[in-house]
Amino acid sequence: MKLDLKLYRGYVNNEELVVFGHLFESWAPDKYSLEKKGIKHAYAILHKFRIKPLENFKIHLKFRDLEVTTKTMEDGYFRFSIPYTEELEPGWHYYEVSCKMYEFGIIERGELLKPYPSKLAVISDIDDTFLISHSNRFFKKLYVMLSKNINKRKIFDDVVKHYQRLSSAGQDSNKASNSFFYVSSSEWNLYDFIEEFATMHDLPKAVIKLKKIKTGLRDFIKSGRGNHDHKFIKIKDIISFYPHLKYVLLGDDSQHDPYLYERVCKTFPKNIQAVYIRQTTHKQNPKVQKVMANLESMDVSTCYFRNSEKAIHHSERENII
Repeated sequence: MKLDLKLYRGYVNNEELVVFGHLFESWAPDKYSLEKKGIKHAYAILHKFRIKPLENFKIHLKFRDLEVTTKTMEDGYFRFSIPYTEELEPGWHYYEVSCKMYEFGIIERGELLKPYPSKLAVISDIDDTFLISHSNRFFKKLYVMLSKNINKRKIFDDVVKHYQRLSSAGQDSNKASNSFFYVSSSEWNLYDFIEEFATMHDLPKAVIKLKKIKTGLRDFIKSGRGNHDHKFIKIKDIISFYPHLKYVLLGDDSQHDPYLYERVCKTFPKNIQAVYIRQTTHKQNPKVQKVMANLESMDVSTCYFRNSEKAIHHSERENII
């Protein structure tokens, strides 16, 4: 049996360290390749949903002087949530995870974030917030996902400029940056795609949190759909982990972001500085307008925008950037 170990970006505060990933049998998602076109690209995407998770396998974490072992869950997922109070410089740090079965073994290296001192953090959706995905048009979304490789997918105008300015807001050093988290209803199967798309377009480096992994082609049809409660749970975990920060939330009106962010603001009435919702159709949605007005009544600054230029002007006006 060939082991395939996938690590995601973790994070740490002054008390706890969190690292997570998946373990699969050989047909795990391959490294995303820009070389694949047409049928080969479509097959590569579908292949990401033909995986066999490995349950109850031992996973060993090594980070500096820390060494801990756990076991995988039913879907191959593992998570280390460990007390950690050692001195650690702000920025990105490498950790190592290993797994062994009989004569087979695998070691992978991942990264975790210790935020730079700041007053601001950013939590952003992905599909139709910065990556054009057509989430409200089911068949077009599937067609675009299967027919267009990462280098052919489009990003909204000026979104990179806005995100980069949010990243550097209030930071004196070029090296220091505000912390970013990308939280989406896309599944972990698409992690490589999202990570490389963000890197290719110079979006701020972020901790990425996605939906429970899918293990069959039938699940591919449902990709990004269904219940969005997992997003609320993940956002709640982030804010609870870094409770002293103010947050900017960015999403779009194609699915549930406005209502989800309203729920977040009600749960954390002191933590949310601003909510940005991208308009994905020709007209603004009256229900979304109502949500934004309600957020304003809770002292949360809001911007319902079609073009990122409007969002940038709003951030400038509100002294966020």
